[in-house]
Amino acid sequence: MQLDLNLLTALDALLEEGSVAGAAARLHVTSPAMSRSLGRIRKATGDQILVRTGRSMVPTTRALAMRAEVHALVQQAHQLLSAQQELDLAALDRVFTVRWHDALTAACGTALTSAVHQQAPGVRLRLSAEPGRDDAELRRGEIDLESSSSAPVLPHIRHRLVGSDRLVVAVRPGHPLTAGPLSLERYAAAEHVTVSRRGNLRDPIDDALTTRGLERHVVAAGPTAAFALQLALDTDLVVTLPDAVTRTAREQLGLTTMPPPLPLPDVPLYLLWHQRYDDDRAHAWLRELATGTVQALFTPPTASQHPLTNRTGKDGCARGEDCGS
Repeated sequence: MQLDLNLLTALDALLEEGSVAGAAARLHVTSPAMSRSLGRIRKATGDQILVRTGRSMVPTTRALAMRAEVHALVQQAHQLLSAQQELDLAALDRVFTVRWHDALTAACGTALTSAVHQQAPGVRLRLSAEPGRDDAELRRGEIDLESSSSAPVLPHIRHRLVGSDRLVVAVRPGHPLTAGPLSLERYAAAEHVTVSRRGNLRDPIDDALTTRGLERHVVAAGPTAAFALQLALDTDLVVTLPDAVTRTAREQLGLTTMPPPLPLPDVPLYLLWHQRYDDDRAHAWLRELATGTVQALFTPPTASQHPLTNRTGKDGCARGEDCGS
């Protein structure tokens, strides 16, 4: 019997996804086509590979035994066939999906898109809204690169620390908090808005205040940083956000910023991707380009480049940190 080595790729996807639909989505083929591949694999191996249990499918004993070896073979084949191929950016034709936090996209999405188009005109970049952490989408290949404020816990999700941002307090010009020193008590007594896709009215700032015997009054939770900043501009609400990734938006709105009156840990910024792209030269190019674009946010600004309005209304330099990996 003549074997089709493409079945190894299909088998690897079926064993990792545990379903025909998931494997089909990962390899960008139709479910009927993947079902036919599964049928051919069953015929070649003499084993069912995946069997239905209720509404899901589970691997057979033999499938479990061969899963690691199949994955290794597929990875070795990929490395063997691509080892001598040089990356030709001018001829590269590919779609990359990047899912970043809305504030990060607003801060440097334009720069990334411009750099990608300039270097590789045939590459299309899909900047996806960030609905929440979903490592399954990285695993299925639906997301190529993701941003996160925490390192992943799953071993197949790679990560790179690209920066670390400090928190600042943003209010409208003339806000009562700008009159005199910002004490911990005045900060806690003000009305606040949080940024949370899930609508959380509490975040680590509240935990830090609780340890000092204080509670702040959070009256709203906004889904995006842009919404929270606009709300702060139009009301007396206070928003506390990362400095570098929201600096441009704050300056465009004319918001006043101040350092928080209590020590708060910096917010780390990671880029995440699936391990299948470790040796993918096109993906490595995208990772490096994205890393450089994001790290530019953390370059210490000068007074002429990035004025930071303090609580007295004077312009001064924002303290930046270059914390790239």
